[in-house]
Parts: sequence; structure tokens; C-alpha cells
Amino acid sequence: MGYKVAVVGATGNVGREMLDILAERRFPADEVVALASSRSLGTEVSFGDKILKCKSLETYDFSGVDICLMSAGGAVSKEWSPKIGAAGAVVIDNSSAWRYDSDVPLIVPEVNADAIVGFSKRNIIANPNCSTAQLVVALKPLHDKARILRVVVSTYQSVSGAGKEAMDELFAQTRAIFVSDSVETKNFPKRIAFNVIPEIDVFMEDGFTKEEWKMMAETKKILDPKIKLTATCVRVPVFIGHSEAVNIEFENPISADEARDILREAPGCLVIDKRERGGYITPHEAAGEDATYISRIREDATVEHGLVLWVVADNLRKGAALNAIQIAEALINRKLIAPKKKAA
Repeated sequence: MGYKVAVVGATGNVGREMLDILAERRFPADEVVALASSRSLGTEVSFGDKILKCKSLETYDFSGVDICLMSAGGAVSKEWSPKIGAAGAVVIDNSSAWRYDSDVPLIVPEVNADAIVGFSKRNIIANPNCSTAQLVVALKPLHDKARILRVVVSTYQSVSGAGKEAMDELFAQTRAIFVSDSVETKNFPKRIAFNVIPEIDVFMEDGFTKEEWKMMAETKKILDPKIKLTATCVRVPVFIGHSEAVNIEFENPISADEARDILREAPGCLVIDKRERGGYITPHEAAGEDATYISRIREDATVEHGLVLWVVADNLRKGAALNAIQIAEALINRKLIAPKKKAA
């Protein structure tokens, strides 16, 4: 008997990606339900070769659901995830609503799958921020080898991380510039077409943005609370795929060749690192792919034990939808959940 899976936020970028990945990976589901707000009631979404009509989150009965993939934003998750968990479903939430709750595990399966057992306290598991997910996949095997002390990361984040309307804005602004129309700014604080914006999420009192703080806090929770991390997060005019320039300082020696060999064998990582023209991965090439790509591995001579990496991944997949479904697969593979019995 398979599982009953509900996807909340099925009409959004990540929700649609979740449905695609469930079908691609042949997730053991007997039934998949697409849910959204009442205003999207009846909206059709694709699931493999099927078409699902969205049902209303507000009126849905979750008593028969085994797994709920939640991608409807923090406010919705704060209200609904506890209710859904209380009904007996395990909620895997893509928002930031539960990431910093000590009773909710924050999981990247390649990094800290063992922590998943803590889900039973609330029946909620948190997905990390998209920029954090790909970062810790690359950091984990290197940390195991040489112990990371400090990370300095600069991100180049695609507009899809801000939702479908942000993607539409990049498209509309780009077209307007080409035809000499006026450029309208709605979702971003400044023009995004042919520009970069060093502001993602709100500013905090210390001058960092919330996105930058998330990377620091989440890396500590997922990987090691002793790691020091500082970030500068930048929105760039790319539709899909986040890139990161990562500078790492280690406690113990590690060479670029050693790091390359370690990362080649690490789960979720794919090394494309040729020291020649075009011998690296860009977000365009990573779009639609599951791997976290690592390129430009080199030693940093300014510290005693340092490396520099270029890390790229599809933010809608590994940064969100894929990671959530990998968490669900881990629950099943570790026999932490079983399908509810069907009513007689």
C-alpha cells in the first residue's frame, strides 16, 4: 500500500516542481492531492501524465494524509502546519516558519539525515533556505575531512527564489528595455534586468539582510554550531539557479586535489572542474538538474588552510522541492512512517 501525499501551494513555482519530482522519482504514493488557497480552487496542475484540480486548503480533511509537502509561505505554514501535524500527517515545510524551532529538525538528507528522528515532537520537518541547502551539501564532506572554522560566501541568486511574479518582472523589464518602453519595478527594490541587487529579504539592525542571517543560522543548525559564517546575498538577472562563491578556512590541512577527490565521491555533489575556458558550471546548465555542482576548486594562500569553491544548483529543485521529497523518502526508507490504513 502506498502513501497519500498532499502538496500545499501546488500552483506556485515550488509546488509545481514538487509534483513534477514526485512523478519523476516514482514516489510510492497511491494518491497525490493538490491544494491551494480558495481563490485557486479548481486550477489545474500537472502530475506526471495526469492533471490534478486544486482543492481548497481551508476545507480539506487531512485525517487520511500521510505526508504533506508545504510550500505556501511562512504565514500559511504557521497557521496550518500544526493543524495538519495534529491530524497525523508529517509536514515537510519549505518556508522559514519552523527552521529555528528547537523541536523541529532542519534537514538536508546528504548532510544530517540522522536528525530526522526528531520530527515526532511536532510532526513537522523544515526544509532549509535554498541558498543554504546547496552550500551545506558541498561543505559537509570537507568538514568531515578537515573541520571548517569559517566560511565567507557571496551568493548570486536567481529571481525564481522570489516567486513566479519575480520571474515575470525580469521578463517584462528585459523586454521593455529592448523595445525602449518604460521599466516598471514591483517586486524588487530596484530594476533587476541587466542589474544586480545586494538585498534579499529585509534588513536587520546589524546591516545584514534576513537572507544572510538565514545562511548563518541554518548552517550552524544543520552542520555544526561552531562554524563561523558570513554572507553577502545578491539577486541577479537569472531565471533559475543559484550560484555561490565560497571561501573556506579549515582547522586542518586540505589541498585542492584532496577536496576535488572527496567531493567527487560525496552524495549529491557533481564536480565539473577543468582549468580551461568554460570548464565550470553556470546556473543555466544546472537548471532542471538534481545535483549540487562544484567548480573552480582552488587553494587560498591568504590563510593557513583555505579553499575557494564555486557552487551552483537549481534552487527550485535541490534548494526546495527535491530536498523536501528526499526528506519524505528518508522517512520511508528509515521506516519512520507507514501508510495509514484505508477505511473499510
